[in-house]
Amino acid sequence: MQTSALPLPPFRRGKVRDVYEVDAERLLIVATDRVSAFDVVMGETIPYKGAVLTQITAWWLRQLEEETEHHMLSANTSEIVREVPQLQLHEQAIAGRAMLCRRSTVFPIECVVRGYLAGSAWKEYRERGTLAAEALPARLRESDRLDPPIFSPATKADEGHDENITIDRMQSIIGETAASELERLSRQVYEAGRAIAATRGIIIADTKFEFGRANSTGGEGGEKVILVDEVLTPDSSRFWPADTYEPGHAQPSFDKQPLRDYLDAEKRAGRWDGNYPAPRLPQEVIDATSERYLDIYRRLTGHALDPNGSR
Repeated sequence: MQTSALPLPPFRRGKVRDVYEVDAERLLIVATDRVSAFDVVMGETIPYKGAVLTQITAWWLRQLEEETEHHMLSANTSEIVREVPQLQLHEQAIAGRAMLCRRSTVFPIECVVRGYLAGSAWKEYRERGTLAAEALPARLRESDRLDPPIFSPATKADEGHDENITIDRMQSIIGETAASELERLSRQVYEAGRAIAATRGIIIADTKFEFGRANSTGGEGGEKVILVDEVLTPDSSRFWPADTYEPGHAQPSFDKQPLRDYLDAEKRAGRWDGNYPAPRLPQEVIDATSERYLDIYRRLTGHALDPNGSR
C-alpha cells in the first residue's frame, strides 16, 4: 500500500502513516508500505513493512502495558471494523496495518534513549566530543555501550531531520515537570524493552518514543502521560544482533540497511544527489529490505506475521 483512502476524516499524513479521525476520543493509524531514507520518501513500497510496524508496536505495547499506559485500543482488523463500521468495505486494505487508538495531546518532543554510541550521536561525538552540545567521556569508540543510557531529546520534524536539543531546552518547551516525567518513562520503557530483546539475542542500541496527555483509564480521573505512536520498531530503533556485537565500528542492523546501502552507492557514483526524487529501487533491494522487516518481527515475537492483525 502506497497510500490509504478511507471514509474517515483525515487527521494527518506522515512519511509512513496515514492518520484518520474516528470520533472525539479515537484515531485510526494506518501504516502504509511507504519507506523513506535520508529524509526522502521512495517511489516504491516495501511489502509487509506497514503490517510489521503496526504489529510489532502492538506486540511491544502488550509486553509493556502493566507498567506503562499507552494509546492502543486494538490492532486486530476484525475488532477494528466492528468498532468502526464505516470500514467494512475496506477491511482487506487495512488488514494487519491499522491500529485503533485513544486520542491524546502529543508532546512536540522525540524522546531518544541511547544505550550505545551510534549513528548521529557517534558523528557528533567524533567531531566535538559531545552529544546535543553536552560533553561525553573521552576515548569512546563507535558502538560503545553507554552506562547509564543517555536520554537525548529532539524536536519533532515532519520534514527533514529532527534536531537534538538539551534537556534544558526541552524543559523550556514543555515545562520541567513534563520533561522529568517523559525522561522517566522513556528510560523505563527502554530498559524493559532491551531486557526482553536481550532474551532474543537482540541489542536495542537506541530508540525514540513519543508521549501524549490523555484522560486516564485507571479510574483515578484527570489526565495522564501515555505512550503513543510506534514503539521499538525497526523504523524507530536500532536493532543489532548480539552474537556479532563488537565495539569499534558500525554494527549490522535489522532495519532498512539494504536500502541505505544502495542509496549510498548511488550517491558515491554520482547518480543521485540525495534530494527528491530518489532513484528507482531494484527489485532485489526491495525484497532484501522487506525480508529485514519480517526477520526482526519473527526474532522478537517468536512467530510469523499475522495478516489479519494481532490481538
